[in-house]
Amino acid sequence: MKKNLLFSLFVCSFSLSALAQEVVDAAAVNKIREEGLNRSQVMKTAFYLTDVAGPRLSGSPGLRKAQDWALNELKKYGLTNGKLEPWGKFGKGWQVNKNYAAITVPYYHAIIAIPKAWTSSTKGAIKGDVTLLKIDTVTDLQKYKGQLAGKIVIIDNNAPALVRSKNPDLSRYTDEELAKMAAATSQPAGGRAAQRGGGNPQMAAFMAARLKAAAMRTAISQFFQQENVALILSQGRGTDGTVFTSNGASYADTAKAALPELETSGEDFLRIVRLLRAGQKVSMEADIQTQFFNDDLKGYNVIAEIPGTDKKLKEQVVMLGGHFDSWHAGTGATDNAAGSAVMMEAVRILKAIGFKPKRTIRIALWSSEEQGLFGSRGYVAEHFGKRDSLKAEQGKVSAYYNLDNGTGKIRGIYLQGNAGVGPVFNSWLEPFKDLGATTVTISNTGGTDHQSFDAVNIPGFQFIQDGMDYNTRTHHSNQDTYDRLVEDDLKQAATIVASFVYHTAQRAQMLPRKEAIKPAN
Repeated sequence: MKKNLLFSLFVCSFSLSALAQEVVDAAAVNKIREEGLNRSQVMKTAFYLTDVAGPRLSGSPGLRKAQDWALNELKKYGLTNGKLEPWGKFGKGWQVNKNYAAITVPYYHAIIAIPKAWTSSTKGAIKGDVTLLKIDTVTDLQKYKGQLAGKIVIIDNNAPALVRSKNPDLSRYTDEELAKMAAATSQPAGGRAAQRGGGNPQMAAFMAARLKAAAMRTAISQFFQQENVALILSQGRGTDGTVFTSNGASYADTAKAALPELETSGEDFLRIVRLLRAGQKVSMEADIQTQFFNDDLKGYNVIAEIPGTDKKLKEQVVMLGGHFDSWHAGTGATDNAAGSAVMMEAVRILKAIGFKPKRTIRIALWSSEEQGLFGSRGYVAEHFGKRDSLKAEQGKVSAYYNLDNGTGKIRGIYLQGNAGVGPVFNSWLEPFKDLGATTVTISNTGGTDHQSFDAVNIPGFQFIQDGMDYNTRTHHSNQDTYDRLVEDDLKQAATIVASFVYHTAQRAQMLPRKEAIKPAN
C-alpha cells in the first residue's frame, strides 16, 4: 500500500513537470500498474497458447484451436465484436502426427530431428542404411542415378565443426546501448535481427552458405523425387541440441508433395557424417507421419474491441496486436505467444479497471506473419487501403502497437522515423522508468506487423525489448517453449502497453503522423 502511495505521488509530481504538456493520467497509471503487476493473468494465457494449444503453424489445427480459445477469452474479458476475420487465401494446413528417428547401427541412439514444414510422411516405419552423398555440382547427381530407391540419404556438405559461442545465451540491453539508441538522429538500415540484440555468431555464416546452396536445391529435390528416396536428413542450424527449423515445401494448395525430410541437430548430423566418411556402417529406423489439411484454405485473424464512448471520437481507433502463428518445432512461446499474451493481458487490464475509452480499442492477433506478414497486410489492405488508394478509415486510426521480440521486458519504443510522436512517448514512459523502460529512439526495427500499418502511413510502433535468448536459442527452434518465458518481463510489458493504449484512447488529438504518403509513380 505504501509503495502504491509513493508511486502515485511520484507520478503526480511528474505530471506537473516540464513534460506536463503531454497529459499523463496518474490515477489511471496507478490502477493499471496495480492490476498488471499484482493480478496478472499473462502466464495463464501463455500456458493455453503453448502447452495446451501446441504448435500454431499457419493453417494448422493448433492455430485454429488457439484462435478459438483466445476469441472466447477476449469475450470473457468483456470485449465485443469478437470474430475470426478472414484476410484471404493462405493454402494447405500441416502438422506432425508422429516423429521418430534413431540410429540402430553401430549402436542405438535416438536423434534430435524435426520434420521440415509441409513435407510428406515416410511410407510407414522404415529401416535402412544411411547413404552419404557427395554433391558439389548438379552433374554429380548422375553418379547416383538408379541407386537411391528406398534409401535414407544425407549430403556431405563439408559443414565445419560446430563452434559454441563464448557469449551467454541471455542478454539484456546495457545502459550504453540504450543511450546510443536514444541518441540516434535517423533510421539505421537493417532488419529486425540487426536490432534485437543477443545475435547468434553462427547465423551470418550459416545464411550465406544456405543462399549458396539454394541454387542447387531444386535440381537435387527433383532428382531425389525421381529416384524415390525414402528419407532425407539435412543439418539444422543450432548447437547444444537446439534445432532452428524451417519449411521444406510450399504450403500452396497446388504445390506438389515433397519428400519427407528431417532437419537434424548439428551434433547428430555431424556424427553420422563422420561415421560414414570413416567407412563405418550407419543404419537407422524412422517413422515420420505428417498430415495436410485442405478443407479451408483461408487465413484468419482474431479481432475484438472495447467500444469507444465519446460521440466525436468513438469512430477513431487505437489498435494493438501481435502475430499468433508460430513454427512447429516448439510451441511458439517467445515467437510469438509472448507478444500475443501480453496484448491480450493489456486489454484485460483495461477492462478490469473499468476503463471506458473515448476512442475504440481494437486488438488483432495476426496469422501467417511467418510467411510474410500476410494476416496484417491483408487486414490493412481490406480496411485501410494501399499506398496509392487509401480508404477513409485509414485516417481514423490513431496508432497501432505491436509486440514480437520475444519474452524480454520493454525497454522503450521505436518511433519508426516519426519524430513528432517522440515527446509524447517520452512522457508516457516516464512513470515506468522504475521498471526499466526509458528509451525512445527514432530508429525502426523491421520484419514484423507494425510495418503493414506504417506502409500506409498509420502510426505503427514496435516496442524495444531485451533480446534475452531469442536469436541464440528460441527463435523458430525446438527450444521455443513455455519454460523460456520470463513472467516478470511479460507482466511489465503488458502493464506498459495497457498504459500506452489508455493514453492514446484518451488523448485530445490523434497521434502525430509522418509526412503524407506520395502515390508511387
